[in-house]
Amino acid sequence: MGLANYITAVLNFAAFLCSIPIIAAGIWFAQKPDNVCIHLFRWPVIVLGFLILLVSLAGFVGACFYKKTLLAFYLCCMAILIALLLILLVFAFVVTRPDGSYDVPGKGYKEYRVDGYSSWLRNRIVDSKSWNKIRSCLADTDVCPKLNQQYITVDQFFAAHLSPLQSGCCKPPTACGYNFVNPTVWTNPTNPTGDPDCYLWSNDQTQLCYNCKSCRAGLLGNLRSEWRKVNIILIVAVVVLICVYVIACSALKNAQTEDLFRRYKQGWI
Repeated sequence: MGLANYITAVLNFAAFLCSIPIIAAGIWFAQKPDNVCIHLFRWPVIVLGFLILLVSLAGFVGACFYKKTLLAFYLCCMAILIALLLILLVFAFVVTRPDGSYDVPGKGYKEYRVDGYSSWLRNRIVDSKSWNKIRSCLADTDVCPKLNQQYITVDQFFAAHLSPLQSGCCKPPTACGYNFVNPTVWTNPTNPTGDPDCYLWSNDQTQLCYNCKSCRAGLLGNLRSEWRKVNIILIVAVVVLICVYVIACSALKNAQTEDLFRRYKQGWI
């Protein structure tokens, strides 16, 4: 195998390795309780990771056995996949840039407003049709029940760094003035505020604040936080893949040039 092919094979093996953290990040993302309930966001990262894995293998085999068809297939497909990854990165950054969180004085957790998030996310998640299914799905998870095992006293709970989903769905908004019994049971306030969420809270463990706007905002906050973590892995992967692709193109171009020069020289002799 020529030097250029050897370099290309090594680079494709590097691209193959690069697909593993992408797939792992996609699986981690898909298994989160909020994403289990939102099928739209579960699969793009995993699918792209597996496609990069398959294309890298095709390029590796093509370089090892000098299969020009496979190499051409690799170059074409990898360019498309890198472009798709870049589009996904830019799109995810744009739709997750707005942040609807705000600090709560004296509390370790934040609370969340639906209006603080991008209209694209709001339109696809918090509209009434989608939310009925998502709400039922969230109620079947252990997101809220496990809080009762983690925090016993009111001081522990108020100092806790709750996830956006836990803060929005598992307790009433702080402004409502409910009194703590345990993380998912609260007594009615003396003078509730006019916030509609204050009247939607229920100590029924299948209801809690799943119908509240704060729960919808918390779900968006969770998605934002998780996408930001996945984006870090995708940025590193895209940089590596672009470097691999550019070097592979250069190696193949040099190999073609050397091959033409060798044929020309043999013909001249």
